[in-house]
Parts: sequence; C-alpha cells; structure tokens
Amino acid sequence: MDKALKKQIRPIIEEFAIEISNSKIEIPNDRPIKFRDDKITNKIRKAYKVPLDLLRFRKDNGRIASDIMTYEKDKGPLNETTDFGQSEIRKFLIRKDPDPTKELTNQIIKDSQEEMAVVTYDGFLINGNRRKMVLEYLHDKYKGDEKYKYLKVVILPGPNDSEPLPTNEEIEQVENRYQFQRTGKAEYYNFDMALAVKRKLDLGMDLEEILLDDANYEGLTGKTLLNKIQEFRDEYIEPLRCVDKYLEELKRPGHYNTVSEGRGDKEGRWQAFLDYYKLFKKLKNNKERIRLNIQDGDEGKIENIAFKIIRKRILQGVDKKAHEIMRQLPKLISNPDAKKELFKLVKINLDLPKEEITDEEGNEVDEKTKDTIWGNKYASDVIHHVRRAYDIFEQRKEHDTPIELLNAALDKLNHSNMDVELIDFDRIDEAMKLTREIQSKGNELEHLMYEAKKKLKKLNTKHK
Repeated sequence: MDKALKKQIRPIIEEFAIEISNSKIEIPNDRPIKFRDDKITNKIRKAYKVPLDLLRFRKDNGRIASDIMTYEKDKGPLNETTDFGQSEIRKFLIRKDPDPTKELTNQIIKDSQEEMAVVTYDGFLINGNRRKMVLEYLHDKYKGDEKYKYLKVVILPGPNDSEPLPTNEEIEQVENRYQFQRTGKAEYYNFDMALAVKRKLDLGMDLEEILLDDANYEGLTGKTLLNKIQEFRDEYIEPLRCVDKYLEELKRPGHYNTVSEGRGDKEGRWQAFLDYYKLFKKLKNNKERIRLNIQDGDEGKIENIAFKIIRKRILQGVDKKAHEIMRQLPKLISNPDAKKELFKLVKINLDLPKEEITDEEGNEVDEKTKDTIWGNKYASDVIHHVRRAYDIFEQRKEHDTPIELLNAALDKLNHSNMDVELIDFDRIDEAMKLTREIQSKGNELEHLMYEAKKKLKKLNTKHK
C-alpha cells in the first residue's frame, strides 16, 4: 500500500455492505474490540451473526503474507473482491499452518465460536480469516447444521454511523493488534510475521507503534524498549533484508515462497537466513573482522558462498543443513586454509542456461524447480568444497601448536584493520583494557618460556 493512502478513508463496496445489512442478525456482546480506544474506554459495539458467504477473506493478512507477495510478484495484483481472488486466498489459508488449523477446528466443534471476528462495513475480515475457513469446512461437512452457517462478528463503522469511517492506517492497526495477540491463538509463522511488519513499515507505520500492540512490550520505556525493538529487528527485519538480497541475486525479487511456505515447509530456508544474519553482523564489526581474519573484499565472497549453501540447503555427506552450516561458517572462515577452500565456491554460477530451465513445451519452469535443477547440477561441487573445509578445520584444530597459535595471534595484531582511528571513541577505554591484558598475557607467557628454557638448560647440563 502506498504511504499516501495511509490517512485516507478505506473505500467501501456498497453492494457488499447492503447484502450484509439485510442479512445480519444481532447477538449479545460484552467485550470491546481492539479498534481505536475501545478497550481503554470499554466501549462495547454491537455484534452480529452474518452468513459465511457474505464475508470475504482479506488478502492483507499477516498469516499468508509470503503467499500473497509471491503471487502478486509472479502473476500481478490479486483482486480480493472477486470469486477467483477469494478462492486463491482460501488455498493459501488451507495450506498454511495445518496443525493449528486442526486445533481450531476441534475447538469450534467442541465450544463453537468463542471470539468475535472483526470485519469492515462491507464484510472483509480483518480478524477471523481462519475461523471463516474452518466454519466453511464444517458447514460443508455437516450439511444442515445451522451453527456452522454463520460467523459472529463486530462490524466497523460505516457511512450511516455517527463516528468517522476507518482509515487505511486504522485497518492496519486493528490487524496488527490481533496479529500480535499471543493468548491461546496460533502465532504467525516468523517469516510471514517479518513480511507483515515490512508491509506496515512500507505503509508508514512506526516499528515502536507496531510492537506496542503486543502485550509483551506493554509498559516498556526508554533503553529497555529500545533494546527490545533492536531484538525484533535482529530476529525479523534484518534477516528479511538478507532474504531480499538473496532473491535479487537470483533475479527473482519478491518470490518469497522459494524461501519458505510456512511452518511445516521441509524445504524452508528462513532459519538459515536468521543464522546468516548473525554472521553478516560480524562482517560489519571491525573487532569481529579482525578476530575472523576478514580481509578487504572478503565480504562479497562470503555472502556469495553463503547464498549458494542456503540455496542447496541440504548437503548430503556433510550431514548438516544450511542453517547449521551458517552457524559454523564464522569458525570455518577464521581458518585461512578452510576459507580458501570455501572461496572456491565463488566460481560456481548462480544462473542456469536457458535450455536447462525450459520444459518440453518451451516454457520456463517455476523458481522452486530451478532451485532443484541448480542443486542437482552443482551438488558434488558444493558438497566437496564444504566438506573439505570442515576436514581442514578439524585437522588444523587437532594439530594447532603453541607456536602456530602465537603466530596466528601476531597476524591478527598486525592485521591491516588494526588501526586505532577505527575504534569508536566511546570504546577507547575498552581497547586500552584489552591492550593491557594482551601485554600482561604476553609477559606471563614470556616468563613461563624463560622458566622452561632454564629447566631445559639444567637438564642438558645434568645429562652431559
């Protein structure tokens, strides 16, 4: 959604609104919904039973964010007002998080619908998309059972009400407040959560505003709140930036379903990007760069090999998945010989020739099939170099001698990045403390070696 639309009134489809107005049946309600200041003022809005077929799924639903974004990138805008659009959204919901959906189905069979859904004046569900899907399934299964024919809803203000119509931003706020609800409801899959928050940020919402709708952040202020916001960035927003860079490298921006389709996606790569981002942060930290012996120009190569390992995902013979290798990549690249072996992966092309990605009818295959073709083509090369890097690291670790360790330490102290002007001003004291500790350890080692030398001299004299 364009930021310019943020404060605009959400348009209402009059035909849909009239159908709902003519069919809704008022029912009791004793709870405020999460709209405007209803909960603060304990404002209780009217609730209704509305026939399922008059209510519509809303595509701006955080639970299926990756599916919608991929679909629209690949095929163009999905019109949620059409029967086709509703059918596609239903497919995404059915496929997403099957276990929580099964739990909700059993709960509705046992206790009926407990929580009111929230809908726009013309019937688009802001909260309650999964409930509609489950009730449709039950209504079809238990034909004639009236309790599965309706959805209990609270309807947001319309043209004939005494308060202003909701803006696009307010609709997003309602969706956000229910999205972050974590009391008995299935949490959104983290990847879809990241995409949903990204959509809200693109709309112009503030991350602090988004998070404060979550009870886990309620009451936090100052540095504590800032730290929590940074933690959220590190867990969702920044790894998603790495995903976007990966998709751009593969010339498929926006095809998020090739990264993950949901919690149960066995081919999912989201966890690998979470772990890769931790390495990415280290590449941007001078202290970590020195510790890992990262030279100028290494960052691009490391990103390149990381993306190729993530694309392959499972490396038979290495017995590790991509996210496990991402966690261990820092220690591998800190070893010069293992790093040299990994850097041989840079020569592998991420692209495939056109004839290899075209089917018998001359049509280009989908992006997930391209990943399979690429993985099969380069499997032996990727596996060989990664396995060889592990072998080198393990062998070196077993045979590191004090002399080799001292040489490695001296190399780091003589590293080109060891420039005091690169140290942040507020960390000068920390740097001086480390320098004194290094000096102290150096003096201690020199003394121990001097004592060892004296003992050796005595032994030689005694032997003679």
